[in-house]
Amino acid sequence: MTAAKILLIDDDSRLTAMVGDYLRGHGYEVETAGSLAEGRSRLQVGAFEALVLDLMLPDGDGLDLTRELRNDARLKRLPLLMLTARGEPMDRIVGLELGADDYLPKPFEPRELLARIKALLRRATPEPEVEDVLEFGRLEVDLGAREARLDGKRCELTSHQFDLLAVLAQSPGRVLSRDQIMDALKGHPLEAFDRSIDVHVSRIRAVIEDDPKNPKRVLTVRGTGYVFARRQDAD
Repeated sequence: MTAAKILLIDDDSRLTAMVGDYLRGHGYEVETAGSLAEGRSRLQVGAFEALVLDLMLPDGDGLDLTRELRNDARLKRLPLLMLTARGEPMDRIVGLELGADDYLPKPFEPRELLARIKALLRRATPEPEVEDVLEFGRLEVDLGAREARLDGKRCELTSHQFDLLAVLAQSPGRVLSRDQIMDALKGHPLEAFDRSIDVHVSRIRAVIEDDPKNPKRVLTVRGTGYVFARRQDAD
């Protein structure tokens, strides 16, 4: 996994050296700049995952750079954390209104800065897309519509039966014990006995299998549980 690259813009060389070493020690790549001009230059040529920006710099105000970034198509979504020694809360409010994602007043603990950077990066990382329609040959399990379709026709399943089918279909080829299935279905009024799973599976098979007595989709693993077959229909 590639280390996240952070740009730190602050004219306090002792602080940037200390913070830079601390962040590098936690697996980040860090570049530093001591002025707005140098920071702008680095932002134009480099790719960064987050920016830590001091508000008070020798050649201008960090708020001006914040405004510029939020009007720049390439950099408008760059996670930005402001550092401020100013006591006025209005500066922080203005910074947040201009598009800063977080702020940290000086002096600060490097550990808190690290925690805030981690939070910014988590929020900036897109959630993995969940596949809405799972396809297994002639059978489709549509998680968004909460329905299963066989040969394009809707299967008549109860809400609980669909939930159980979805749990199995989201782990094709993996054997799930009855306990694992019941854990995944917590919050549903299934009876607290293993045999209840067997009854629901039997009813699901009656709807989605061509021959429920000789199932090809939801298979029993004797003494263990069930497995949803990866391949179900011969091509």
